[in-house]
Amino acid sequence: MNRKIAVLIDGDNAQPSLLDKILAEASKYGMITIRRIYGDWTTSGMGGWKETLHTYAIQPIQQFRYTIGKNATDSAMIIDGMDIMYEGGVDGFCIVSSDSDYTRLATRIREKGFFVMGVGKKTTPRAFVNACEVFVYTENLSPEPDAGKSRKASSASKSSMPDPVPLLRQAFDMAVQEDGWAPLNIMGQHLRQLDPGFDSRTYGYKQLSLLLQAHGEAFAVKKGKKGLQVKLAGR
Repeated sequence: MNRKIAVLIDGDNAQPSLLDKILAEASKYGMITIRRIYGDWTTSGMGGWKETLHTYAIQPIQQFRYTIGKNATDSAMIIDGMDIMYEGGVDGFCIVSSDSDYTRLATRIREKGFFVMGVGKKTTPRAFVNACEVFVYTENLSPEPDAGKSRKASSASKSSMPDPVPLLRQAFDMAVQEDGWAPLNIMGQHLRQLDPGFDSRTYGYKQLSLLLQAHGEAFAVKKGKKGLQVKLAGR
């Protein structure tokens, strides 16, 4: 993919331990050409980033806190994002934050025809998630728990999630061809349109095909000449 991406990280609102995985996710959608992180580097709270920045060649942008209770980092990152957009040289942005303050930035960038992905926690306000073309939850990037740890906790977590089948059916209906089969890759694209935060990893499966196969009562998956195909079960 020839898309050039600017990765902008809210240092007050992201996890240093996940930086390698965040960059790997962004790299799925293009080549990262700009890597910047914003924060007040005079505070102790930013200390966790310093070693990581050298490893991954991230440019730190200093932003002093001029007023107590106001997040100057947000303003600096938004202004920089707009400058980068108008300067050209990139085709997309990856905004790393769980803060709703970036909703308008994401919307404005997309209005100009740029690709926008977001990375943040599951607590990220829905408005920001929906403003992005793709949104990746950091919980899906965290290291998998040890096999010896409680499986009951994992089962309880999955059982508390909404049933993915209704959304999967919607995407299928949008992608289905005249023969009753839907190309898996097209179905995946429609899932992102319906919900930018959709990710099969949320349900414990690394790939969409595995999630569909786990719901064999609703979907059938086969390998075709042009890749995997999906059909409603029993039809």
